[in-house]
Amino acid sequence: MQVRTVSEVTLHIKDVLDGDPELADLWIAGEISNFKRAASGHCYFTLQDSQAEIRCAMWRNQAMRLTWLPQQGDQVEAHGHISVYERGGAYQFYVDELARGGVGARWLQLLQLKQRLEAEGLFDAALKRPIPAWPKRIGVVTSPTGAAIRDILRVIEGRYPLVEVVLSPTVVQGAEAPAAIAAAIARLDAEPGIDTVIVSRGGGSVEDLWAFNDESVARAIRASRAPVISGVGHETDWTIADLAADLRTATPSTAAAAATPDGEGLLADIDLMRRRLGELLEARLSGYRQALEQLQRILRRFDPQRLLAEHRQRLDELLQRAQRLLQRASELRRARLAGSVARLAALDPHAVIARGYAAVQDAATGQRIRSVTQVAAGHQVDIHVADGRIGATVTDRDLERR
Repeated sequence: MQVRTVSEVTLHIKDVLDGDPELADLWIAGEISNFKRAASGHCYFTLQDSQAEIRCAMWRNQAMRLTWLPQQGDQVEAHGHISVYERGGAYQFYVDELARGGVGARWLQLLQLKQRLEAEGLFDAALKRPIPAWPKRIGVVTSPTGAAIRDILRVIEGRYPLVEVVLSPTVVQGAEAPAAIAAAIARLDAEPGIDTVIVSRGGGSVEDLWAFNDESVARAIRASRAPVISGVGHETDWTIADLAADLRTATPSTAAAAATPDGEGLLADIDLMRRRLGELLEARLSGYRQALEQLQRILRRFDPQRLLAEHRQRLDELLQRAQRLLQRASELRRARLAGSVARLAALDPHAVIARGYAAVQDAATGQRIRSVTQVAAGHQVDIHVADGRIGATVTDRDLERR
């Protein structure tokens, strides 16, 4: 016979209980006893009837969804599964849904509807349409007298007052509410230019929100031409309408915020874009100025006036150079002429005569007499001296012997 440890036996019992499908998904009706919420947020209590009781635990994530606080003696219906708490060695009921007495069956119906519509693909992410970034007309399906419409209008006025709000009024709870909500959504389809539809109501109990768990509402949302934003209840609530909507938000206020751009953010973005545009324009103008200056430098380089001025300057330089050369040439010629004049002056017979010499010419022919052989006795000659002429007749001649 095999001897087992306490842990082994407890684990075996846990496996048996966890493997029983009837204990994995069930509703239990009973009376609340010893309800406590720990600092961690988990809730611990006992469900009992006249003949038995069962320990229960509800973890923080599920407990946060409660819109009411169970009290001693409350009749409730709880959904969850049975398992074993190994350290304590006792089985207990792990609760994930807790409803007031009489609501449990309705929750079961809700879960079944959710499962059916989900299987049909009504909640598929591929069907979700984007919310317009710059709406012009927003349709709102809600009660005209409730807090939801006031919250929606307040948020839209503060964020984006340029948009037009079209209210399609409806009752939002009671037996006639599902059909009225679906009809209100359909009415907005007949309105021209509706960009976005908000389906909303304020928070309340499970019973208050039950109209938004109706199949007709879900199908009306999916049939809407404009994308639909749901804002039903509080952050912890969820409905079939939330699952069918193109965007689920926690409250009417957050639905209005999701449907509109942030006006202050837009102004900041516009101011930023204005500054960036100014910087870009300044940079572009600076580039154009540099390009213009470059072109001006090129034009100045090839400017005909500039080239003509340069050629004129060059011509002036050449003229000045030619003048200098001509002046030098003229001075050189003058110097040469002066030398020639000096030499000629030295050879001028008048100058020789002026120094006391005389020049003799044949009186008849004017031929200069350089030799005694050119004349004979009686030959008429002219004798030129410094201050005049002397006519003479040759009387004799004598040829010197050297």
